[in-house]
Amino acid sequence: MSNSDDPLSVALFSEMFMADQLARNRLSRALPKGMELSHFSVLNHLARSSEEKSPAQLARVFHVTRGAMTNTLNRLEWAGHIHIRPDWDDARRKMVAISTSGLRAREAAIDAIAPILAETVREIGADRVRQALPVIRELRLRLEDDEGV
Repeated sequence: MSNSDDPLSVALFSEMFMADQLARNRLSRALPKGMELSHFSVLNHLARSSEEKSPAQLARVFHVTRGAMTNTLNRLEWAGHIHIRPDWDDARRKMVAISTSGLRAREAAIDAIAPILAETVREIGADRVRQALPVIRELRLRLEDDEGV
């Protein structure tokens, strides 16, 4: 059997791609008006890390171009959800922090999507989800490792 004819691999990635698309669509519709999934993702990351990040660091974390991240950050700054300041050590760089408004927007988004996530886990079963997480995590880590190649 050739590598291009591996039904298990094709089935795995087909299911992941479809689940990703369906999850993104469902969560995007549930987010507060005007918030996109990319906005929530950045706000969530900044809130959880509780430290400033450069736009380049954020672009790397989310595996997007610097231009795409700049667009997202501009929209978040316009909405008052983040603060962007010059890096005091290197004036060519900027640093991004979540604002109080951004923390509130993140909480509103979590309140909107949490029931969807909880219902999905409940329907699948928490034990089955716990069993799947290590495999999904390892898959993500292997794919991240491959990006550097």
